[in-house]
Amino acid sequence: MATTQDSQLLAAFSKQQQLLEKILAALDKPHLGFTNDTGMVYIYCNRQHGCLWYSLDAERKPIPIPHAALTGYLRELRFEKVERRGKEVYKLLATIKADRLYILESGHDSHFSKGLLTAIASLTPQHLMQPITIQPSPGDDDAVLFCRLWCGGEIIKASYNETSNFREISKKALAVVRESQAMPY
Repeated sequence: MATTQDSQLLAAFSKQQQLLEKILAALDKPHLGFTNDTGMVYIYCNRQHGCLWYSLDAERKPIPIPHAALTGYLRELRFEKVERRGKEVYKLLATIKADRLYILESGHDSHFSKGLLTAIASLTPQHLMQPITIQPSPGDDDAVLFCRLWCGGEIIKASYNETSNFREISKKALAVVRESQAMPY
């Protein structure tokens, strides 16, 4: 039989749960009023402009990103055919929810993409319930950019080589992200 103290404790836990749900709902709503946040930002992950990653201004000029890493929740991975420099190419797009939405774009078969896909494929959907940190890392060659992924403060060591089956790795990574999005928060 429950005591008065037990009933009070259950009522306090219930009120705490309601408050936490209100906080989470408020965090998921867009900011209203004046803001500098204009929505999502595309981040290009390559060393084409002398930096590790960059965005583009209104005139399509590169703006180097000075930050060493991006931390947020991985919401989507997808491959998309786009036109770049008059040619159709495939890109890997990773949507990260942080202070705003960031879409990281890299060549579908670049070292950056391969590192990101291999690391995500090694995780479980539960891992993606927490923020991840993506860190571009320069290679010895000025054209090479690698991707380091951190989850729960730990670097995810997932190596690949020329014999790795990236079709299967990609399917696994896409499935992990899709399953994580189907899980209740």
